[in-house]
Amino acid sequence: MAEWNKFYHNEDDEEEQEEGEQSGGDSKITGRDSLVFLVDASKEMFINGEDGQLSKFDMTMQVVRNVYTSKIISSPKDLMALVFYGTEQSKDPSKSFKHVYVYHDLDSPGAKRVQDVDALRGLKGAQLAAETMGSGKTSFSDALWCCANLYSDIKLRLSHKRLMIFTCRDEPHGGDSGKDRQARTKAGDLKETGIVIDLMHLLKPFDVAAFFRDIISPPEDESELGLQLEPCEKLEDLNKRVRAKKLEKRANARIHLCLGEGVNVAVGLYSTVKAARKPSPISLYRETNEPVHTKTRTFHTETGSLLLPSEIKKSQVYGKKQIVMERDEVDAIKKFEDPAMFLIGFKPMERLKRHHHIRPAEFLYPEEDEVKGSACLFSALLTKCHERNVFALCRCISRRNIPPRFVALVPQKEELDEGKVQISASGFHVIYLPYADDIRTLDPPECPTASQSQVDKMKEIVSKLRFKYRSDDFENPALQQQYRNLEALALDMMAPEDTEDLIMPKVEQMNDRLGPLVQEFKDLVYPADYNPEGKPAAKRKPADAGGGAEKKPKVEVPEDELRERAQNGTLGKLTVPVLKEACKKFGVHTTGNKKQELIDALVAQLGQ
Repeated sequence: MAEWNKFYHNEDDEEEQEEGEQSGGDSKITGRDSLVFLVDASKEMFINGEDGQLSKFDMTMQVVRNVYTSKIISSPKDLMALVFYGTEQSKDPSKSFKHVYVYHDLDSPGAKRVQDVDALRGLKGAQLAAETMGSGKTSFSDALWCCANLYSDIKLRLSHKRLMIFTCRDEPHGGDSGKDRQARTKAGDLKETGIVIDLMHLLKPFDVAAFFRDIISPPEDESELGLQLEPCEKLEDLNKRVRAKKLEKRANARIHLCLGEGVNVAVGLYSTVKAARKPSPISLYRETNEPVHTKTRTFHTETGSLLLPSEIKKSQVYGKKQIVMERDEVDAIKKFEDPAMFLIGFKPMERLKRHHHIRPAEFLYPEEDEVKGSACLFSALLTKCHERNVFALCRCISRRNIPPRFVALVPQKEELDEGKVQISASGFHVIYLPYADDIRTLDPPECPTASQSQVDKMKEIVSKLRFKYRSDDFENPALQQQYRNLEALALDMMAPEDTEDLIMPKVEQMNDRLGPLVQEFKDLVYPADYNPEGKPAAKRKPADAGGGAEKKPKVEVPEDELRERAQNGTLGKLTVPVLKEACKKFGVHTTGNKKQELIDALVAQLGQ
């Protein structure tokens, strides 16, 4: 029976498993992520900033709403909660904590929660918060204890537990050493249970060492030590800080990087870029609107009996002979070696070409928890590769039953922006290199070669239209419109919010930058009678007498103008009759009547 259930699983479960392998793929960490917002509700949080800036409470509610909506789209099964401390009113499931108000318990985010947070924004939101919760005394230990109870009430398996504190007071107890000691003790209990405590302080100056230094968790990376000391006074900075903290870094695979015999470094492979797609539609039963689950069963074609897994085999036709194999034999054929990465050697960075990039790269980072000393050896390898401007060539098998690939490990040093926020982490980019079978030989069609003047003019146009490109500055308009429509339906909005298509070219700005360059380029490339819209030429009007067509007088071009046009490459602007007349004038004999042949003959004659 166990074998039967193992084979006949639901297709929905298989899809979830495949999605997990692609996005997370970390067998060590499974379960749901959880996040609790612990927000200060003191009067200082409701003071508006200078020059009409948002209050700290309003900024926090905007960030909470953004996280709610992003989680609904990206991870709808994750758990989130919203808790206020320093309130006049009290509300918690156990009804045992004062001055703590649990606005949302730990559960999956939904449309109703987004609407609740929206109600707390703005001037009306501040009034609603004052009426509902008010501002009173602060007991930070009770607030932490309440958050711990929220986690203990959850029976689901949680992979990551995080608590974010939003406040503008560096001493919430006003220097009361007894309450400070109780809060530190309770914070230590939370950290022992695996809860990561982060601080988002919203006012400058803010003395972290006064109270919160012993409350928050130590940074996961030493480079984040200075980041914890910097306040977030702007909404944009706060959004960046929360976005960086709320996403847990999950490895696609954890393997060993073998540098030599007996020298192994534990590393993790992470995806830095993944294509965002529209969610697949879910089939619902028409009468109850419940999701429909599909199951697959295999039957015998003749008897109609249900087949067991042991009765199903696989075959491959080779040399007009059908080769039958068991499932175990097929799995053994697919397996090359155990997952690992083997160092082959080093190459100069100049040997790595753009056309070697055939699929999205991954990021390599040490896993100190797996093998002690991995971070130190990994850092030494990264430093030397960066100093000598070389990349490491390796043979990589990332998972079982995956064929081996050659990869290039390109070093990258850490970069921070002005706000001490990490732009790029230190590590290796894993570039998957092509095999000889992957490279194709193309036969490009022969096209007319541009003259040097045309090339120079296009260089001017390109230089005028250059700008600094960042992929995160451009959102997918189709996805944004899709989620705006879903949000409008879920939140009962009158109409979805307008979406700006950021990939549309800014024609007016482009025209201002280019000026007359476009017309000059057209004059160099296109002939005078070129019609870009492809409209047929107008018919000739009949002559008044005789009914015949009126003949145009011959147009002669001076010799100086012809020589100048030949040098500039603008002979193509002249019509065929004018070019024929010029050929006759210079005694050039041509065998054809094509325009390009006439131009080539004239250029050869005038160049002598």
